[in-house]
Amino acid sequence: MRKPKMILFDYGQTLVNEKIFDGVKGTEAVLKYATKNKYNKTAEELQAYANELNKELGRFDPEKRHLFQVEVPNRMFSKYLYESQGVEIHLSSEEMDSVFWDAAAPGTPTDGVEEFLEFLKKNGIRTGVISNISYSGKAVTKRINDCLPNNDFEFIIATSEYMYRKPNKHIFELALEKAELSPEDVWFIGDQYQCDIVGAKEAGMQPVWYIGAIDMKYEQKEDVLTVKTWKELVDILGELD
Repeated sequence: MRKPKMILFDYGQTLVNEKIFDGVKGTEAVLKYATKNKYNKTAEELQAYANELNKELGRFDPEKRHLFQVEVPNRMFSKYLYESQGVEIHLSSEEMDSVFWDAAAPGTPTDGVEEFLEFLKKNGIRTGVISNISYSGKAVTKRINDCLPNNDFEFIIATSEYMYRKPNKHIFELALEKAELSPEDVWFIGDQYQCDIVGAKEAGMQPVWYIGAIDMKYEQKEDVLTVKTWKELVDILGELD
């Protein structure tokens, strides 16, 4: 294992630990900006319909999400959702993403990640982000910068802007092109085994399975570098010196 020139991070449950998703709260926040609600739809009714649409599309199934390798941007999903139900919202698509997201799933930095990012900066290891996410790139960048204001990320790739989702190799190849690095010089850290670990490995990167924020059972993989704390990675990188 060689010391990386760059480390790429997943967003959710890796850099930022999000609270349990509450779509009704998110929809309530968006509805405050409604200029028309033809059928007087409630947040509960709209979210129930959103759940039906997502089920039809096969999105967000924890057992199958790695099979869903094409992103559905939230700007398209929300536009259909609200307009099909006779609702008009006086927000841009980026604003709607942030209003919904901040109410539905507020986030806080995972324990110790700020110190880890500072360690990487001091040691000249470059950083970036690849996130499987339907929210706009601007909304994702705003969320990350709000949670981690001292980050030094060179780029933040939101799959909503580039069609492909992890574990598809194309999204990793995009990051390598932006970084102008070979895969063997890059580590990728994420919490989701199939999307993050398998995807990064198949792209030729060194995967690191971060399980410090996972609130569920996981199966230990003997051939995968797995850590529960960011301090563990500091020690591993120190040994590579």
